[in-house]
Amino acid sequence: MSDSKNKSDDSDFDQIDPQRKSIDRIKTGAFERNFALTKMGVGAGAKIATHTVRNFFRKGEDKDAANRNFYRDQAQILADELGQLKGSVMKAGQMMSLYGQYFLPEEAIEVLATLQDDTPAVAWNFVEPQLQEALGQATLAKLDIKTQPIAAASLGQAHLARINATGEKVVVKIQYPGVANAIGTDVGTLRRLLTAARLVPKALDLSHVFDELQDMLERECDYVQERKYTEFFMEKLADDPRFIVPKVFPEFCSNRILTTRYEPGYSVSAPEVQSLSQARRNRLAQSFAELFVREFFEWQTVQTDPHFGNYRIRIDPEGENDQIVVLDFGATRGFERSFINNYSKIVNGSLRCDRKTIAEGVVDIGLMNEGTPVSVLQGFGDLTELIVEPFRKPFDPKVPEYLYTPGGAYRFNATDLPARVGQTAALKMMSVHFKIPPKEIIFLHRRIAGVLVTLRTLRAELRLHELLTPYGID
Repeated sequence: MSDSKNKSDDSDFDQIDPQRKSIDRIKTGAFERNFALTKMGVGAGAKIATHTVRNFFRKGEDKDAANRNFYRDQAQILADELGQLKGSVMKAGQMMSLYGQYFLPEEAIEVLATLQDDTPAVAWNFVEPQLQEALGQATLAKLDIKTQPIAAASLGQAHLARINATGEKVVVKIQYPGVANAIGTDVGTLRRLLTAARLVPKALDLSHVFDELQDMLERECDYVQERKYTEFFMEKLADDPRFIVPKVFPEFCSNRILTTRYEPGYSVSAPEVQSLSQARRNRLAQSFAELFVREFFEWQTVQTDPHFGNYRIRIDPEGENDQIVVLDFGATRGFERSFINNYSKIVNGSLRCDRKTIAEGVVDIGLMNEGTPVSVLQGFGDLTELIVEPFRKPFDPKVPEYLYTPGGAYRFNATDLPARVGQTAALKMMSVHFKIPPKEIIFLHRRIAGVLVTLRTLRAELRLHELLTPYGID
């Protein structure tokens, strides 16, 4: 589409600020990465000693406040260093903010959650050799690549290019050199660092958490797999005009390079999208929600990274058929049918306020076991019945009346659900019987949270219950 309203001119794309200082290179060797993190660990140890001595003389609220400030400072030092190192250790730090809600101090989670993928770019002369090695000089000669990237993240960066023979605009995603080879070392070092900074309880065995982090990072560094998932989603959505998935150009791809068609559009939060009518924003929001439901229940394959940068809005100049551009499938995960069935049981029980069904689903999915006290299971039921609020039938008495429109649609812009869920979770889930959830739940909830944030950003008014009825949830 050549409509300038959708920023098809690459000069209008969300370019990285050219005034923003880039990094000449990233530390790729195991020794220099370990040295940087070990130095942080030594510094953390010294701060812990000082904090412990000072806290000995504090009492009550002063001690609590000092502890909160200490955790926040320790996490900020960690986040700052991870941002400079980039690579898998930074991505692992981001993921720890998701896992960490089950065992890290709240102050540490807040800081680690700021480790987003909006990071400084790396100099072209550092990433260009990766391109040449992966594609060869003859293939590269077929592309006219801009050396200023349009996006930079923890594992790589993207450059706009043009195919000389056809004039087609493409985006070349380049993985940073050495990132994949450093995953094992990075995860091990991050684990030791979190322990040294006393951000992780000593008695808690987090081996499986770090194993899952390593598995996730290896997946995201596998551009061959990402290419397959991109083509999978393109096939699934080929006949749905509401969605656009970028075409892959295999000639310009490798295990560390991924080239797709450049598909322009606006961010969900852009003023141009926010100024659309309520009806148009509702249609976009409905499409977002429906896409997730189909991914999970039908395709058993979910793109679990809800970052706004992975979705763009293509505004229809005629005013009726706005589209969603779906990007970046590196965090895509498959789900076993047994997991989906057990999760559906929890959702169904929560919507029906059937505590027996909720308890069965919770045990079957591995969150708790059959020896879990009834009071703990009841507390979890309080939480799940609250979480499903936007999916309840119109005018359900368990939903605050002000959250419904006169037509029974749920007002996402007016809801304070995240705060209520957080308060309930804090009261109900502090139990030795509650386990750190399986990785499937953590990644799934990451996407669900992203969908709800998107619907809130679009100020949507929807009746979502109808999306679940085809899958036996009522």
